[in-house]
Amino acid sequence: MNEQRDSQNGAHRAHDSEAAGGPGPLGDAGRAVGPDEQITLRGPAELADCLPYLLGYHPSDSVVLVALHGERGRFGGRVKLGIPGSPAEWEPTARQLAECLIETSRRRDGRPDGIVLFLCREPVAGQTGRDVMQWLRPFAQRLRTACGTLDVPVFEALCISGGRFWSYCCPDERCCPAEGAALVTPGTSVLAAAATYAGIGLRGSQKQLEARLEPIPQPASGGQRRALDDAGADLVRGMLIGGKERREIGDDTIALAKMLMDRLAAAERITSPPSADAADDRLIGDDEAAFVILGLQDRETRDRAAAWMEGPDADPALRLWRALARRCIGPYIEHAAAPLTLAGWVAWSTGDEPAARIALAAALRSDAEYVFALLLHQACNEGVEPEAIRKWLRRPGAEARDRAVADAGAAGETPGAGAPDSADGPGGPARPRVRTVRPAGGRPARRETAAGPGKQRRSAGTRGRAGGGAGRSGGRTEDALGDA
Repeated sequence: MNEQRDSQNGAHRAHDSEAAGGPGPLGDAGRAVGPDEQITLRGPAELADCLPYLLGYHPSDSVVLVALHGERGRFGGRVKLGIPGSPAEWEPTARQLAECLIETSRRRDGRPDGIVLFLCREPVAGQTGRDVMQWLRPFAQRLRTACGTLDVPVFEALCISGGRFWSYCCPDERCCPAEGAALVTPGTSVLAAAATYAGIGLRGSQKQLEARLEPIPQPASGGQRRALDDAGADLVRGMLIGGKERREIGDDTIALAKMLMDRLAAAERITSPPSADAADDRLIGDDEAAFVILGLQDRETRDRAAAWMEGPDADPALRLWRALARRCIGPYIEHAAAPLTLAGWVAWSTGDEPAARIALAAALRSDAEYVFALLLHQACNEGVEPEAIRKWLRRPGAEARDRAVADAGAAGETPGAGAPDSADGPGGPARPRVRTVRPAGGRPARRETAAGPGKQRRSAGTRGRAGGGAGRSGGRTEDALGDA
């Protein structure tokens, strides 16, 4: 995984970003739509139009750098990062991004011959796209300088805002007027037609993809918060005791998760993502969600769940992990790292790399030291085929599962890349690390079976009252640059 440090004040973090090697969805200055056919992009307008197809979605509030190779400017690796809010961060950020892209490209495709950069930010109230462009001009200049210092020129720098684009490099008013040029209507360009022919679809905007993973709003989350409080003390105690008690909690978690997957799979399919997510949320009780969320904080249990990655299990598993991530609210936000990482893994395993990168980035926003997410992020960024991990996850036993992800992550490590110093994640000790959210209280209750659809009974093993959670697979690391 390509890892870089934050800017000095840490106001933005690199797990909001991507660093992807290889050509991505587009090939030689465009996407290869057949064995011998390439799309050639000419001019800033077509470059601006290609960006969503390059990433697989419309980016939001992001800086994207794309490497170019050869005389024809074949697209190579890319890095993407949320635009830092403070101009004081722009210079160190520019250096980090330039170094990351050039080093990533050097390892995979050779040193790039040039770079194209994009700055994407929507105007806020009282702003115009031109205002945004002018505000970001110094950042664009710092990015160009950082790349030039490393002897890789920036061939084009575009700002995309408010449905228009501006070039920081082209002085020709005919193609790049001062008031900006309008973006082409989505789906009407030659590139859009070629992408459709090639089976490449856009998944909406970055914000829309991220919204599927965000915590449910108040006051709807009140019952979920109470359920998490009630479940915590009993599960943490059992995990810390270890042995038979811990294995039973793990077995109960897997059994309940499978029951919820079966329930989701049997439900009527809804095509609209927001409506589909709302329907999934209604099918999962608060107590059920709380038990599985807390049970997944155990590394071995989470790794068992990671085996639902293909075939008929993959879709309901992905829906379940997204739904559980939305239930991680308030002081339990860090608990979302486990279901978010599982969502990223299933998405990657089933070929939805853009959604995988967004989920893994969200996991690292939830817990920047979550080693399982870091290793998957690294494997994805280094171009490891998911089958290399799947074949190990198909084997029984936690040791094989751990070795699968650890080996995939180690495959792309380079000295100084910021690999974890220590980990209790894959390949590390199994004892959970406890992060207490609120002190235990109340009296442990008898374990009951999971509630059925729409019920609010206690899920299996939900006893006592606490806000604690079992520890995560964690370890100190520098922030990872990966696809978001």
